[in-house]
Amino acid sequence: MNTKILTANENDIITAGEIIRNGGLVAFPTETVYGLGANALDDDAVRSIYKAKGRPSDNPLIVHIAEKDDIIPLVKEVTPEAQAVIDAFFPAPLTIILPKSEKIGSVVSGGLDTVAVRMPQNETARALIKAAGVPVAAPSANTSGLPSPTKAKYVIDDMIGKINAIIDGGDCEFGVESTVLTLAGDTPVILRP
Repeated sequence: MNTKILTANENDIITAGEIIRNGGLVAFPTETVYGLGANALDDDAVRSIYKAKGRPSDNPLIVHIAEKDDIIPLVKEVTPEAQAVIDAFFPAPLTIILPKSEKIGSVVSGGLDTVAVRMPQNETARALIKAAGVPVAAPSANTSGLPSPTKAKYVIDDMIGKINAIIDGGDCEFGVESTVLTLAGDTPVILRP
């Protein structure tokens, strides 16, 4: 596969959005680490993430959204507690878990009845999600077992020839994965600090 190296300019973001919308894989920067994105509503595209990474298919993926309201069709209900977290923190390096709607397939959720959703702060990430016009499933853009990449160079070294495109958006601000908070039970629980 010929991997395109793109920049964060408007035309390249549009190109990357088309790749995702059409079932391809695009690595992109977030404020935490580089993500490997595919259309979260396309099971075949999501399966290609697992294949490119060598990731077990029972390991759920985080679905990235561009706007707060984009979460509504992805979950059964935005509870008052979830809305309070969204209003207080999104966009942020924070992932919340809620019971999933019928729109979310079992491939993205790793067979679970929940979905993990995050709205990144990174402007390039949100521009890509908007350009794709779909929620974007995205784990870190690396082969499973390797450190999560914080620079495009690391993604290029690892993923060239395995994915359709890589957006070089500079270094990631934080360099560690997002906090994960489950709101799917009676008591909120932090699953990943």
